[in-house]
Amino acid sequence: MTSSDLRGAVKGRVLERGDDGFDATRKPWNLAIEQPVAAVVEAEDADDVAALVRYARRSGLTVTAQANGHDASGDVEGVILLRTNRLDGVRLHERERLAQVGAGANWGQVLAKTGPANLTGLAGSSPVVNVAGYTLGGGLSWFGRRYGWAADSVRALDIVDADGDRTRVSDTSDPELFWGLRGGGGDFALVTSLEFDLHPAPSVYGGRVIWPGARSGEVFEVFRKITDEAPPELTVWFNRFGFPGAPPMAGLDLTYLGDPREGAALVRRIDTIDGVISDNRGVVAVADLGAITGEPTSPTPAATRAELLTDLHETLATEPIDPLISIQVRHLGGALAEPGSGAAGALAEPYLLQMIGLGADPEIAHAARGRQVQIVEQLGAVASGRKPYTLLAPEETAADAFPESALTRLRELKRSRDPHGVFRANHSVLT
Repeated sequence: MTSSDLRGAVKGRVLERGDDGFDATRKPWNLAIEQPVAAVVEAEDADDVAALVRYARRSGLTVTAQANGHDASGDVEGVILLRTNRLDGVRLHERERLAQVGAGANWGQVLAKTGPANLTGLAGSSPVVNVAGYTLGGGLSWFGRRYGWAADSVRALDIVDADGDRTRVSDTSDPELFWGLRGGGGDFALVTSLEFDLHPAPSVYGGRVIWPGARSGEVFEVFRKITDEAPPELTVWFNRFGFPGAPPMAGLDLTYLGDPREGAALVRRIDTIDGVISDNRGVVAVADLGAITGEPTSPTPAATRAELLTDLHETLATEPIDPLISIQVRHLGGALAEPGSGAAGALAEPYLLQMIGLGADPEIAHAARGRQVQIVEQLGAVASGRKPYTLLAPEETAADAFPESALTRLRELKRSRDPHGVFRANHSVLT
């Protein structure tokens, strides 16, 4: 690859090693992950994406696509990093309950348009997460218990294939590729936009309640009882926090897709726990869903790990989490446990554990990873060993996410649609 050849192939900005701004532009969302790419291309539009793919194909190069790089693995040695941020258009079709979203748009942009129409997409906990990447990985939403994976709401995707041709993929035009792209990641094509169903959201109740860490056991028991009885419209997450310089805390995050009075009644057990530090439960605007958990909206270094759980385990409430800064247990089930129409498949496990440690200092990050391993060991058979594809840690592989039958099918799809390896997902299905 030569600088002049690549710059001549695309309209967008090209940065290569040694260029001003290259180091900053190649960084993923998790700043603890190194991305040793050969170049960064900021595509101007979908035609620019196609031009880049044709260039990579004839040059024997590989392209990986990211808007912000939330699920980066670091497996990008010598590849071209495609930034899709400029493809950020969002079009809403209220009557059809349909959204058309560019590959660079984030959930905050989408919900800002759907909320006033009393509609919602199947967004996750952060407003700055990229819609396309999130959906290609499956997409675990606040409302997944009611409507399943975000990927299962997709109607069609506009893509660039491994030959550099632009096309539209749906369940009728190319059912196998349509299956793979909905939960199997970005190994098979570059998505330039996607079209998905929106769901009614005339009212949403939710918020966060925080207690001192000494109340963790009580909070956990209430969490257990609420989730044992929760209808699909109710989602509750249990949290423990150990932020530097702050006392330990425990909390519950929740949303109820329905009448606020019904939602409040369903979680009335929360009010039996004394010592509340803060409680902001109430009517939540769809556009403000991302504020419930208050996740960072700027890139940060972190050490993360996720595990799917077959049940709850008391050590999640009783054992110290230090040096981790948080653990979160999400209630799954509902529609997520049912067979979907895409590669993400069914989640038989009713709970998801996410563990986060600081990642800026190598020693602290190493200690955080060690504590994550210890917690999983303490969980024993409760940790199923599987984790969602979209939440794989850098050292994990697609085999940790998919059943063997689905992984075999995804690998066959990869070999047939991209035999020359033009595309590389954050976590390739071939590794």
